[in-house]
Amino acid sequence: MQLETIREKFPITRNYNFQNHAAIAPMSAPAAEALIEYAREMSEAAYLHGTYYRAADRVRAAAAKLINADPEEVTFVKNTCEGINYIANGVQWLTRDNVVTTAMEFPANIYPWMALEQRGVRLLRVEDEDGRIPFDRIAAAMNNRTRLVTVSAVQWSNGFRMDLTRLGELCKEKGVLLFVDAIQALGVHPIDVRGMNIDFLSAGGHKWLTSPEGTGLFYCKRELCEHIKPPEIGYMCMKHPFEHDLSKFGWHELHDDARRFDSGVYNLAGICALGASIDFLLEIGIAEVQVRVKQLTDLLVEGLRSKGWRVHSPRTASEWSGIVSFSSQKHDTDKIRKHLREEFKIVVAKRLHRLRASPHFYNSTEEIRQLIDALPPG
Repeated sequence: MQLETIREKFPITRNYNFQNHAAIAPMSAPAAEALIEYAREMSEAAYLHGTYYRAADRVRAAAAKLINADPEEVTFVKNTCEGINYIANGVQWLTRDNVVTTAMEFPANIYPWMALEQRGVRLLRVEDEDGRIPFDRIAAAMNNRTRLVTVSAVQWSNGFRMDLTRLGELCKEKGVLLFVDAIQALGVHPIDVRGMNIDFLSAGGHKWLTSPEGTGLFYCKRELCEHIKPPEIGYMCMKHPFEHDLSKFGWHELHDDARRFDSGVYNLAGICALGASIDFLLEIGIAEVQVRVKQLTDLLVEGLRSKGWRVHSPRTASEWSGIVSFSSQKHDTDKIRKHLREEFKIVVAKRLHRLRASPHFYNSTEEIRQLIDALPPG
């Protein structure tokens, strides 16, 4: 698929040089069209055509393909944090258990685990070293009371990417569960829950998956599903959801797969849009997306450094991501961000007193050069 054709799928390119996909990304045209079609059918025929729960099953299968899981191991969430809470509140914790994480995590991957301290579970946070989390520090933090390690696949602030394959091997060797917050990776980097020995994964769809807010996917390894108690109980998580003679079944007759987390009806409009974006990304190929984003961010980093800006994002082969964080002591980054948007319609973010660019595969090299040219010397 040619770049011109791909860019047609992102109408925002007509109005903005948008390089802020690590925040709230523009919806792809396929996602927007899926929303419109859902609204049209539901307004004209309500549920009578029976289209959209069948569509949800297709999206579940596409999401599973995206992460190399079985469809029965995947369900839908409204955001990353909902999936994190499924596990934080669903594991049968013991007093003095601990959870190992990093000091770089976004709050969504901290507060649910921090809340476990009232149940006697310790949260151990591994400090970074110049924006990186050394693998040995995570390994050293784990002990015989560690039940779970939870990390972001890609860090929100500077784009550091974790070696999930190596971490998954360590967790498997030690008999420790591995949870991955994948919101800053899915849609750019291949994620293989089998090959990486990931036990649980959650990711909202409104960043690199270019889907609406309020959508996302959650993965639970099949062998672990029955050991996780859903924090919410409703009819949809039951094996017989539409059985009205409740004397036949008890509340414990839960699905033995990821559907045990489905307490009630789905956000079908959002799920259809999420599915359309996932299908589009799979058509392009995640490996091809990753190559393209690497080319764009390499060009950006080279240009930033040539203008004297300091790049804070790791750029080694195993650590780079689509997030580029940069700063200059000469300039007010908030004023720069506003100037870029108001004068050039270039959209980047400010995080931790630094500018943060996060281009996606449909961005052009001309857009990258426009950003570099619009910045003052650092």
